[in-house]
Amino acid sequence: MTEKTLPLPPDPPLTERAYRYLAEVIYRRSRIRLGPDRRAFMAGRLAGRLRELGCGSFDDYCRLLDTPPGDHEAERLIELVSTNHTHFFREPAHFNYLAEEVLPRADERVRDDGRDLQCWCAAAASGEEAYSLAIVLAEHARNRPGLGWQVTASDISPRMLARCQAGMYDSGRVRLPRPEWLARYFRRGFGEREGVYRVKPDLRRQVTTTLINLFQDTYPLNTPQDVIFCRNVMIYFDEPSRQILVERLFEQLVPGGHLFVGHAESLLGIRHQFRQVRPAVYQRPAS
Repeated sequence: MTEKTLPLPPDPPLTERAYRYLAEVIYRRSRIRLGPDRRAFMAGRLAGRLRELGCGSFDDYCRLLDTPPGDHEAERLIELVSTNHTHFFREPAHFNYLAEEVLPRADERVRDDGRDLQCWCAAAASGEEAYSLAIVLAEHARNRPGLGWQVTASDISPRMLARCQAGMYDSGRVRLPRPEWLARYFRRGFGEREGVYRVKPDLRRQVTTTLINLFQDTYPLNTPQDVIFCRNVMIYFDEPSRQILVERLFEQLVPGGHLFVGHAESLLGIRHQFRQVRPAVYQRPAS
């Protein structure tokens, strides 16, 4: 006789009151603004987490967030509602402009300063964008002996940063503009890792991962940056938060440094000192 599988109990409803509380926790900690239209989205994202924790309702989950262990759970909450859509060389015009215009001009600046070229990927997620930057920098440095460079990959999610640090990707995700880059910068997996590519150690060593909330008091960056990629992030923030973030990113750049934002974003309506040089590319004036 075949044993019947009992159906899972229905997911608990997310009341308006609980949703407002959760949205406020997320905003307070990350500045991600969730409007009323995101209530069903949040309920779907959190249903499995409630089952893992044994919470019978969203009210129980809200009470958990209000206890000392709630600090850790709030980080998990933000991870669950964050969108981490990314792929290698997304919005390729930016990488072309970086390689053809920005990096050659930055060479003289870093040489005069006697330092390495610094790039910050400010919302690295699982690392595809950070390693795309690293490949462009490595290619630039191939014909420039002695040029040092570093990519800092940051994210608000420890889980995403762990994936970035591992540098392992399904083969279908590793689509690069030039076929020779695959063999140059990736190793193909075999056996249990068939169908997986891993970023080679020499390139991984050039990418430093660090946990950063873009609205924390200070950033753990040792030196000013020549390039900042902060793309497809500000669309989740309200205007006051974007204003704060743009001002802070400006201060992190060296004079003459460049900020890249997503093509769906702009600095319209925000007071800033940048000079726009391309669609979604801004430069801090050199003087």
